[in-house]
Amino acid sequence: MSFEGLVIGIIAFLIIGAFHPIVIKCEYYFTEKIWPVFLVAGIATIVLSCFFQQTIVSAALAILGCTCLWSIIELKEQTRRVEKGWFPANPRRRVL
Repeated sequence: MSFEGLVIGIIAFLIIGAFHPIVIKCEYYFTEKIWPVFLVAGIATIVLSCFFQQTIVSAALAILGCTCLWSIIELKEQTRRVEKGWFPANPRRRVL
């Protein structure tokens, strides 16, 4: 039996689950202007995933990269959620 698919699924679940609070905290402390960090990290990990022969490692890096790229969209959505009052705004942030 091969458990690679199950392991990859668990890794995907954990990475995606971890990024939910990461996006919330990043928007809270840095605003959505931190999106270039997610872009660079996403591209870097996707490219890095191409150089690994081990399926699980390669898949985990690709999932991490795609999640970073998806987080760019979620940062913008999180800003809208804060504007609607669904999440707290950072009180120490200056409003421009």
